Amino acid sequence: MPTRTAHLNVTGMSCANCSATIEDALDDLDGVASANANYATDEGSVEYDPDEVSLGEIYSAIEAAGYGAVSETVTVAITDMSCANCAETNAEALESTPGVIAADVNYATDEAQVRYNPADASLGDLYDAIESAGYSPVREGRGSGAGDGNDGGSGDGAGTGGSGQDARDAAREEEIRKQLRLTLFGAVLSVPLLAFMVDHLAFGGELFPEALFGVRIGWVQFLLATPVQIVLGRPFYKNSYKALVTNGRANMDVLIALGSTTAYVYSVAALSGAIAGSLYFDTAAFILVFITLGNYLEARSKGQAGEALRKLLEMEADTATLVDEDGTEREVPLDEVDVGDRMKVRPGEKIPTDGVVVDGQSAVDESMVTGESVPVEKEAGDEVVGSTVNENGLLVVEATKVGADTALQQIVRTVKEAQSRQPDIQNLADRISAYFVPAVIVNALLWGVVWFLFPEALAGFVNALPLWGLVAGGPAVAGGAVSVSEFAIVVFASSVLIACPCALGLATPAATMVGTTIGAKYGVLFKGGDVLERAKDVDTVVFDKTGTLTEGEMELTDVVAFDRDGDPIPDGGTASRAPSDDDLSAPDADHDPKNEVLRLAATAERGSEHPLARAIVDGAEARGLEVPEPDGFENVPGHGVRATVDGDEVLVGNRKLLRDNDVDPSPAAEEMERLESEGKTAMLVARVPAGTNEGRLVGIVADADTVKPSAADAVAALRDRGIDVMMITGDNERTARAVAKQVGIDPENVRAEVLPEDKSAAVEAIQSDGRQAMMVGDGVNDAPALAVAYVGTAIGSGTDVAIEAADVTLMRDDPLDVAKAIRISDATLQKIKQNLVWALGYNTLMIPLASLGLLQPALAAGAMALSSVSVLTNSLLFRRYEPDRDYRLLGRLR
Repeated sequence: MPTRTAHLNVTGMSCANCSATIEDALDDLDGVASANANYATDEGSVEYDPDEVSLGEIYSAIEAAGYGAVSETVTVAITDMSCANCAETNAEALESTPGVIAADVNYATDEAQVRYNPADASLGDLYDAIESAGYSPVREGRGSGAGDGNDGGSGDGAGTGGSGQDARDAAREEEIRKQLRLTLFGAVLSVPLLAFMVDHLAFGGELFPEALFGVRIGWVQFLLATPVQIVLGRPFYKNSYKALVTNGRANMDVLIALGSTTAYVYSVAALSGAIAGSLYFDTAAFILVFITLGNYLEARSKGQAGEALRKLLEMEADTATLVDEDGTEREVPLDEVDVGDRMKVRPGEKIPTDGVVVDGQSAVDESMVTGESVPVEKEAGDEVVGSTVNENGLLVVEATKVGADTALQQIVRTVKEAQSRQPDIQNLADRISAYFVPAVIVNALLWGVVWFLFPEALAGFVNALPLWGLVAGGPAVAGGAVSVSEFAIVVFASSVLIACPCALGLATPAATMVGTTIGAKYGVLFKGGDVLERAKDVDTVVFDKTGTLTEGEMELTDVVAFDRDGDPIPDGGTASRAPSDDDLSAPDADHDPKNEVLRLAATAERGSEHPLARAIVDGAEARGLEVPEPDGFENVPGHGVRATVDGDEVLVGNRKLLRDNDVDPSPAAEEMERLESEGKTAMLVARVPAGTNEGRLVGIVADADTVKPSAADAVAALRDRGIDVMMITGDNERTARAVAKQVGIDPENVRAEVLPEDKSAAVEAIQSDGRQAMMVGDGVNDAPALAVAYVGTAIGSGTDVAIEAADVTLMRDDPLDVAKAIRISDATLQKIKQNLVWALGYNTLMIPLASLGLLQPALAAGAMALSSVSVLTNSLLFRRYEPDRDYRLLGRLR
C-alpha cells in the first residue's frame, strides 16, 4: 500500500521547541517516513505507511508528547446490517478511509461512532466508505459539537443532538415499517401454502384436489411462492451479493439466501419434471416469512433498547425565555441561546440550558441527571443543569453552557460512545462469528453429501432416536417416502438455516446498550463497554478524602471557652468575673461565653481569606452573631492572625503564635488533643487587653471538613461485596485516621500526607501486588491517579470536565454510587453471559439436530429467527433492573 499524508491542526504549541518535540515523537514511530510541525500556523503533516502505523497511533503519540490534534467524532446510523460480520465489515471499511482515526460499529444499535481528522476526511467520505462496503448510511446534517482540540486534547463532535438524532430515529422507524410490510405481504401469500403443507403432512393430500380451476396444485404453490421469493428474498440476495463479491466474506444473508433458494429451485425443478421429487415451495416461502418476521421483531426490540436514551434527549427544552438588559422578555428557540444570556424560568418549566442562578429561589428536580428523586434547593450562586425541572419558585438563570457542551448532551454522547466500545468478552464472540458462517456452509455441505452416500445407515441411527418424530427425516428415506437426493437437499437447507450468528453478535452489545443506559438513568456514566466489564472485577476501592468522603468545605464544629483559671466552661455556664475584667463577660452575666469566644475569633478572622477563617466567620453569622471588621489586622503566615477587636488585641492561631506573644497555651492541651484526634483543625483564641502585655487564653474554635452522610454506608456496601477499601489524602496522619474511623476504613489502609503529584505512584504501589483498584476522586486534581488505576472514577463532577478525565463518572456527589456502579457492571456482565450461553447453547443443540435430518428447513428458519429475538428480549428485561433495590431492603440506603 502506498504511503499516506495526514494534515493535522495541532494545538498546545507555544514555541519552536514544541514543534521539534512533536516531530521527534512522530519520527520515533515505525512506519512514519517524515513529520513536520509548524508553530507559526499550528499545522503539521505526517507521511506514513498505514500498514505499519495507524492514524490513531499518530494522534496518541502527539497527545503523549503533551499536545493535541484536532479531531471530530460523529455518530452515523447504518441500515441493512444483519449480523456482527456486517458490523465488522463496516468498521474495516471506515478505518481504511484516509483521515479516519478509529471506528466502532455496533450491530445492536445499527450505529457507528467514527473519530476522524476533519482536515483529511469529511462526513461525505464516511458515507461513501459505508456505501462502498455495500450498506446504507443515514445521511444527515452535521451534529452539534464540533471540537477544536483545545488544551492539548482532541475536539469531539458527537453529532448526538437535533436533526441528527431525528434522522436516525426516522430511519429506524422506517426500517420497522418496512419489515412489517414485508412480513404481512409474505404472510398473506403463505397462508394457503400452510394449508397445502398441513394437508400433505397430516392428511396425505386428501383435503385438496389435484387441480384448482384447472390449474395443478403444484403450479398454484408456485404462483404463491414466487412473489414471496422475489419480494422478501430480494434484500437477502442483494446483501449476499455485496458480502461475497464486494467484501469477500459470507454473512447471515448468505445462509438465508442459500436455504430458501435451495428449497425453491429444487421445487421448480421437480414441478417442471426435470427431477423426480416433492415440492418445497411452502418451505421456501416460510423461510423468508419467518426470517422477515424475526427482523421486524428485532428492529422493534432494538428501538425499545434505545428508548431510554431517546427519552432523555426528548427532555431537552425547545425554547427559552430570554431577559434583555432593559427587562424585556422574549421567547427564542433553544439553539439561539448563547453563553451569558439570562433566562427566566417559571415554576413547572424546564431549565433551558446549563447555567447559574442569578436571582430567585426554588427547588429543582434533577432526577433526569442524577437519578435522585428529591428536588434540590437552588438560590443565587447555585449551578443548575439544563433540562431539569423548576418545581415552585421563579428563577433567573445565566447560561454557562449551551449546545453540545451541556450536561445532557455530554451524558448522551458518553453513553453512545460507551455503547460503541464493546467489552473484551465481545472479542471472543466476534472471532467466533467471523468463522461461523463459512463453517456452517461447510458443515451443511458435508452432511448433505453424507446423507446422499449413506442414507440407510443414517436413517437406521436416527430412527432409534426419540426425537425423530419431530419431522419426517431418516425414517422417511429408509421407507422410500422421499428420494435420497431430495432428503440430502433438505438436510443441507436445514443445516444452513438453523445456525444463527445473529444471536451471538447481539448477545454482548444488546446487554451493554441497556446496561450503560441504566447507568445513565441512575447517574453513573461508563466511558465504554470495556469499562463496564472491568468495574465488576474491582477488588480494591481507593477513595480520595477531601471532596469524596468528606464535603470538601470547612465548617465550624466546636467552640470551647476557658475561665480565668484555665478550665473549660461547661455548656450553659457563665464567666465568673465582672465586665471590667479581661475575661468573656458581657454586660450581663447571663451571656454565653462560647458566643463571646466565637465573636472575638470571627471578628479577628474577618480580614482573612483562608478557608479556616471563612468557616469561622460563616459559623458565627449562622448563630446570629454580629461580626464587624476588625480595627487592625495582621496575618502571621503559618501560625494564625493578630487583630484589634474592641480596642484589645486578639490572637487566633496555633500554640506557637500564643507563645510568641507571651500567652500560655498549656491549659488547652487536653482539649486540643481531643479535637485533633477527631480529625478537626483546632485554633487557640487569646485576648491581650489594650495597654498591657498580659494576655490570656480565652478559648478554642475548631473547623472540620465534615464526612458525607452516606460515606459510611458506601464503605459498608463495598465491604459487603468483599472489596477492600482504602483512603489516600494529603492531610496529616491523625486527621486521616479520624476520618477513616468515622467511615469504617481500617486505619492500616490509610495513606496520609500524600502530595497530589504522588497519588498516582501510591495507586501504582497498591496495584503492584496484583490488586485491581478503582481510584475514586474529584476527576481534576486526582487525574494522574485516575489514569493509572484499573478503573478511574470521578465523583460528584456533574457538569465539569471529569466526564473526560475518568473511566466512570458519578453525576451525584455521593460515594454510595461507587457501589452502585460496581453493581450495575456486575449485573450487565451477568446478562451478557446469559445471552452468550443462550446463543452458543442454541447453536450447539440445533446444528446437530439439523445435520441428522431431524428438522424441516421451515422450522429451522423459524427457530433461527426466534433465537435473535430471544436474546434481545432477555436484554430488554434487564431494563427493569434497579441497582439500589437490594440495598434498600438491607437498610443500606437512606
